[in-house]
Formats: sequence, C-alpha cells, structure tokens
Amino acid sequence: MVIKVYIATSSGSTSVRARIKKQQQDVMGFLAANKIEYEECDIAANEANRKWMRENVPEESRPATGNPLPPQIFNEEKYCGNYEAFFDAREDNAVYAFLGLTAPPGSKEAEAQAKKAQQ
Repeated sequence: MVIKVYIATSSGSTSVRARIKKQQQDVMGFLAANKIEYEECDIAANEANRKWMRENVPEESRPATGNPLPPQIFNEEKYCGNYEAFFDAREDNAVYAFLGLTAPPGSKEAEAQAKKAQQ
C-alpha cells in the first residue's frame, strides 16, 4: 500500500499558495519523519493527476464551491482526507488509522489503541 499525497508545486494567489505549500510540507514532513512511504502526485505539472484527484475526492469532502485543493491524501485508491482531517488525526495520535495503516509497536498510536482494548 502506497500513501499518495496530491500536491501542487504552483497554485493560485500568493496567500493561497503559501498556505497550501505549508500544509503540503507539514504532511510530507510528518510522513518522512515517521518513515511512512509516500508518493507525491503533482496536480500542477500533471493533468492526469489533477483530473484523478478531483474525480476521487468524495462529494461530502468537496468544498461548497470550486475544486478540492491540495494536499489531498489517499491510500492507493482509497480517500483518506484533506489537510484538516490529517491535522485532526495527528492531534489525536491517530494518523496511522487515518491512513489505513497499522501503527508500529511502541508508537503513541499503538499504545493508545492497546489502552482502549484493555478498557
């Protein structure tokens, strides 16, 4: 299973571009720091990536107007969520579950799952 992070190397206005770039760096930095393999899929440089991402973000996860903005995160073909969902999962020590992966032994997430199982 490969985590795919749909990113944009260039995007609209300066303020939007800066926010998207920071969010992309947050996601990819976390994945790299936790040795979670991922693939960057650039929607700015590859029309097929842009089309695929837009078609595969579920209706309930789309903005009210316009198209979904990067970063969008998938586990292979399965939609995981956008930056806000990733951020919430990270705050809750639940990123592996968010990504559809098994938390490694000794991680905060694995310890939290073990405590829940004991209750």
